[in-house]
Amino acid sequence: MNPPLKSIIPICALLLSTLPARSQAPKNAASFTPQDGDTIVFLGDSITHQCMYTQYVEDFFLTRYPDRTIHFHNAGVSGDKAADAKRRFEDDVAARHPKFVTVLLGMNDGQYKDFNPEILATYQQDMTSLLDNVQSIGARAIVMTPTPFDHHQLEVRLNDPTFRFKDRPFSSQYNSVLGFFSGWLRETAGQRSLPCVDQWGPLNDMMFTERRSNPDFTLIPDAIHPGEAGQFIMAFNLLSQFNPDRKSVGSITVAKSGDKWTATSAGKVTELKELADGKGLSFKHLATALPWVVPDAGSGDSLKWESTQPAATGKSLTHAGHRLGSEVLKVSGLAPGQYEIVIDGKTIGKPVPHTTLAAKIELQDNPATPEYAQAMEVALLNRERNDKAVRPLRDTWSKIKGMRNQLNTAKGDERARIEKEIAAKIAGVNELLTLGADYEAKLHTLAQPVTRTYELRLTQPIAAKK
Repeated sequence: MNPPLKSIIPICALLLSTLPARSQAPKNAASFTPQDGDTIVFLGDSITHQCMYTQYVEDFFLTRYPDRTIHFHNAGVSGDKAADAKRRFEDDVAARHPKFVTVLLGMNDGQYKDFNPEILATYQQDMTSLLDNVQSIGARAIVMTPTPFDHHQLEVRLNDPTFRFKDRPFSSQYNSVLGFFSGWLRETAGQRSLPCVDQWGPLNDMMFTERRSNPDFTLIPDAIHPGEAGQFIMAFNLLSQFNPDRKSVGSITVAKSGDKWTATSAGKVTELKELADGKGLSFKHLATALPWVVPDAGSGDSLKWESTQPAATGKSLTHAGHRLGSEVLKVSGLAPGQYEIVIDGKTIGKPVPHTTLAAKIELQDNPATPEYAQAMEVALLNRERNDKAVRPLRDTWSKIKGMRNQLNTAKGDERARIEKEIAAKIAGVNELLTLGADYEAKLHTLAQPVTRTYELRLTQPIAAKK
């Protein structure tokens, strides 16, 4: 279903005619450092309504910055175009007084049709107005390009009679159309000195790379909506572009000089001492953060959006643990031999040589550590928050959108009835916002690091060479 070259050339020419005359490098674009009390709003369509990439970004900030109370508000509504997002901007975005607003729109704006300059012009006008709105409330917009449309996956799914988009027409050029939208968006962000996170390119690249060995691999199970793995990659793309000031969870370095042991850490190391008969070492450690951990399933509920690849696949493809969350243990000066690492009385894996400990060990992806277990508790509670408060809130806003659309033609008593129903739905919005805030308070408490006891126990000495 790839478009022929002759059909792309005139489309490219039309697109180029709409681009700004000069592209400027963003000034101070790499700024995404929410402080205590700040609010992040995720504005978008159904891909945001899914509450997955947003949830994974939340997990990152909850565990990496436990000393800050950062608020999160998902403002995604299924089926939305930029014009729809504008209509609810005051109630759903401005009312939250955000410091940052991520903007992910475009999948629906192209209308799943062949490239049309009038459709693009409408998208440009509405997105420009929306970015103006974000600026007008003193917030920082973080623009994200549309995600891909997976034509290969569409062909696969059309053989499935249960596929919910089986009878819907799609342009055979639609992924290219989204690429054109993405190009314009990046240029516009540069003109406005705004950061722009490319989601279209990396997701396409990863799928095509994986298809070298697995021809039917996809990150987008229904051809439109990324599943857990794809959504994790989206979260990684967003976070990694900004090089957060806490790029790692932390590093514990212990070394021996003469008869004295010393330790350094971003956290606090206490009670550092040798075990009896020199057979190891023990200390207590209070970290400043927890590892970035996400559940494989983005929801505990059954959703209308499909899933194939778990979030762990996205984490593996991006090497996110190492790149955005390394948790390092490095100990030099131990007697030669094999050592088991014990944290809070629990062995976390097979014994390792003293040389490996002296080089370094990364612990962030080890599910046996209590830090990992605590981070998973945070992630699971946040998933529950999204299931019980956030996604129902987005469902409510979707219904409000439908009712407001009905007002366009309603008159008299019918109009009054719809307005009354909208008011009732708004009251429900407030209840769900309160529930979400209650969860946030619990999450902040749960994410606080606790002091852990580390032991390095000699299990197999290496005799000195004669």
